Amino acid sequence: MINRTVLITGANTGIGRATAEALATKGASLILACRNTGKGEAVRREIAKQSGNERLEVMELDLASFTSIRKFAESVNKKYDRLHVLINNAGTMANKRTETEDGLELTIGVNHFGTFLLTGLLTGLLKESGNARIVTVSSIAHRFSRIRLDDLHSKRRYLPSLAYGQSKLANLLFNYELSRRLNGTGVTANCLHPGFVNTPFTQQLTGLEKWVNSMLNPLLIPVDKGAATSVYLASSPEVEGVTGKYFARCREARASKTAYDASLARRLWEISEETTGLPTTL
Repeated sequence: MINRTVLITGANTGIGRATAEALATKGASLILACRNTGKGEAVRREIAKQSGNERLEVMELDLASFTSIRKFAESVNKKYDRLHVLINNAGTMANKRTETEDGLELTIGVNHFGTFLLTGLLTGLLKESGNARIVTVSSIAHRFSRIRLDDLHSKRRYLPSLAYGQSKLANLLFNYELSRRLNGTGVTANCLHPGFVNTPFTQQLTGLEKWVNSMLNPLLIPVDKGAATSVYLASSPEVEGVTGKYFARCREARASKTAYDASLARRLWEISEETTGLPTTL
């Protein structure tokens, strides 16, 4: 990964941090996109010391704010002439319905719409870099979910797991439509399930959902193993040119039937353009 520039969202904690650590060790130049730059800077110093790689930069990004996303993307496009890998890692799940500053339900606002806008604003730079890769962290939770086009922002009913699962299905629909639109550009787009990872993420669950999650505790894996598929898709020569796929445990996997619904993916894309104000560039 020497001479390769990689941008990781949510790089200061959990799977994002473990991904950054692994890619820094491989020699990549990293942009650590973090909402809290103080925590991000502390992590940058630790990763630099551990890996011996000083080519790490922390930049502020809040995926719950379209203004922040646009400011961040503008800075990246001005400062960097190449971006070889974009890892859409950051995600959230709220234990009660909350809205972003743009009036979107927080979970889908961050996990899908924020990711959609950021990716769109950086696609030009990725295309210019040649053989670039987009890696989006989804979840097996998408299998138990559906896209509620008439209630994307969970105004009628909100449960953390339902909102999260919908957003992760949206990641896959976005990934497949993105790969179709990027066909022939040299930029690949793949999605992944990191596994059941032992992170603070599920602390947002309450009631029955929390009890169900506690039953999964014996299956939890450490964050470094959770990051393995992200690292694989970002760096392995085995997936050079591979696009429009879903991976788990560093292998291609089958997503849910709904995830392959091309007409639903196109409709979600249109809604996402309207919501974010991103002009059609693909």
